[in-house]
Amino acid sequence: MKKHPETHSHTELESASRVWLLILGIVFLATNLRAPITSVGPLVEIIRADLGISNTLAGLITTLPLIAFALLSPVAPKLARRYGMPLVLFVSVLMLGVGVLIRSAWGIGALLIGTVVLGLAISVCNVLMPSLIKEKFPLRIGLMIGVYSVAMNLTGAIASGISVPVAEGAGLGWKGALAIWAVLALIAALLWAPQLRRQRQQANISSKLDKPVNVWKSALAWYVTLYMGLQSLLFYVVVTWLPDILKSQGMTADSAGWTLSFMQLSVLPITFLMPIIAGRVKNQVGLMIITVSFFFVGIGGILYGSDKLTMLWAIMIGISLGSSFSLAMMLFGLRTSNAYDAAELSGMAQSVGYLLAAVGPTFVGYLHDATGGWRMPMYFLVGVALLVLIFGIASGRNRLIGQSATGQS
Repeated sequence: MKKHPETHSHTELESASRVWLLILGIVFLATNLRAPITSVGPLVEIIRADLGISNTLAGLITTLPLIAFALLSPVAPKLARRYGMPLVLFVSVLMLGVGVLIRSAWGIGALLIGTVVLGLAISVCNVLMPSLIKEKFPLRIGLMIGVYSVAMNLTGAIASGISVPVAEGAGLGWKGALAIWAVLALIAALLWAPQLRRQRQQANISSKLDKPVNVWKSALAWYVTLYMGLQSLLFYVVVTWLPDILKSQGMTADSAGWTLSFMQLSVLPITFLMPIIAGRVKNQVGLMIITVSFFFVGIGGILYGSDKLTMLWAIMIGISLGSSFSLAMMLFGLRTSNAYDAAELSGMAQSVGYLLAAVGPTFVGYLHDATGGWRMPMYFLVGVALLVLIFGIASGRNRLIGQSATGQS
């Protein structure tokens, strides 16, 4: 018996609305993964003065989430396998909102506890989102990773920019300026809630999957992990120290800050386009070479080029870092055969990656103090970029973890 045309169109409409609801849920989850952290940096001096804490303790506010990322990342795939990705993501975004509120509630103790709670919640989402995209959008991984990356980075950039105006201009103080991000977490949880209806089906699927591969014993997984970690180290070092490097070359503090902000905003188009391109080519080796080349030119320009072109050099560094991040997110899906292996690889790569990232800015600061200038730290960055290139080429070849032969990616 033929299906009635009206019934057929109704089913298609329902299916389309479900897909758009899922996309909206992913976008709003992504908006929560940077803003609660990037909103802190501009407020550190105000927080330090208000609470009467040392610079070391103030530094913990930005370091603690990275340590939380490293500790919980390997656990996230196990949680998803046991309880299903939709439920774990829903609980995580609620926990993120709670962490944001705790952080702004009382004094230094609550500030640190809340920071740890939101860091743990973000780490689970960081790990599971690329694998969720692989599972839900297998034919549109590049496009959806692009959407996810732009939503995350755009909100992160906005959060950096509005923190001080909200704290001082709107009169909310640093507590209010940090607490407002709980609203975003609540919106994300409400938009994600409809995904829980498919939870039982999700659990059934995950229980039937073969045992995941042991990514920790895979050479390819280690290439991806070291690529992820080292490009992450470069990003956090640049975000931490680029303004000081530019100031040492005669730029005003204000201009140096704006250069960093513009660098982060200018990479948004490339973080959207790079995953789409990466998903359409046979392998990603060429993209890895182009991406790191931009970093070499940018750093070389700051070291030896014209001061009049500083913004251009910063944008080239930004393009390289934005592309590297997008490629790292893509590799989790491209080098695995199913969503749960992708989550395992994502967990491993982000665990090691954020440990490296946490060490990077401190080590570069030490190098600067030891040598009395920025030339040696910048040579160190060139060396790290060379390693990013080596591991990027090794990761970019078309094969799958757990398969000896070349796999389809």
